[in-house]
Amino acid sequence: MTPARRPEGQVAPVYLVRGEDPALVAQAARALLARLVGERDPALVVEEHGAPSAVDDLDVGVVIDAYTTPPFLIDRRIVVVRDAGRLAAADAGRLVATLADPPPSSVLVLVAGGGTVPAALVKAVTGAGEVVDVTVRNARDRTQWLAERLKGAPVRLDAAAAARLGQHLGEDLGRLQGILETLAAAYGEGATIGADELAPFLGEAGAVPAWDLTDAIDANAPAAALETLHRMLGAGGRAPLEVMGILHRHFANMLRLDGADVTGGEEAAQLLGMRSAFPAKKALEQSRRLGGERIRQAITLLATADLDLRGQSALPAELVLEILVARLARLQRARTPAGRR
Repeated sequence: MTPARRPEGQVAPVYLVRGEDPALVAQAARALLARLVGERDPALVVEEHGAPSAVDDLDVGVVIDAYTTPPFLIDRRIVVVRDAGRLAAADAGRLVATLADPPPSSVLVLVAGGGTVPAALVKAVTGAGEVVDVTVRNARDRTQWLAERLKGAPVRLDAAAAARLGQHLGEDLGRLQGILETLAAAYGEGATIGADELAPFLGEAGAVPAWDLTDAIDANAPAAALETLHRMLGAGGRAPLEVMGILHRHFANMLRLDGADVTGGEEAAQLLGMRSAFPAKKALEQSRRLGGERIRQAITLLATADLDLRGQSALPAELVLEILVARLARLQRARTPAGRR
């Protein structure tokens, strides 16, 4: 997520805006430019290079000349490079050399866009300026990102409305700004919005991440799991076999951990080949909670459903997945103590 911002009024010589969602990157870039421009005339202050339609014609020499030329009749020059993720290593190297001694009255804004920004350039920006990272990697990041944006929103959402909005948006966080601006236009800036006032402006439910489905299954919440499945197949645009792959990986990880001599998330992550201990710890806890017998039942259910999706059954693919998800969620029920029904 985004690192701590510099003190108010203090401007860095260079910024890099990056993230996985183009809509979030574009929003963050607009907010940054608005802060840097302030009350100045953007036409006099901002110079754009490398628009997506002309990225192949991006001349880094021209960018460096613009960045190192002192501003005329203004106190600040802002040079924006779009689609900086497509910069060649040699061009990135020229920018790195320039950032070793950045000019005092210019600001370079690199907007990542497609591709990957060379590591040397990221390191140079981190040393001389600021990286604005809007990548949302998990549910915790998503909740934090939403809370930060709602703090500065033109309207105030009560707790119920904020929770409803977060659940509705799912992964489509790029829609947030438009909804907030529409609410401000309808109810006035500073208005307090409840769930009932919010509802007419939500539109279609957004896509949801894979962990929403597996978390609902693990929680023995078949209704929530089925709702999430429908959003993944609908707004999320995921193919049935893609959903099957998500479920198979989830239970296969539990199977690998069943009976394994691991004591925590770090060891589980090493065994599963995961970078993060957080999902590995969840898989370990769920493996122990479910037990070997029910994990094997889940794998059997997955294998049968996979064959059905590939033509063994005449049932529609969505119905096959609905049945599978409901059965997997039912497996999560606690064992009935002996002597009780």
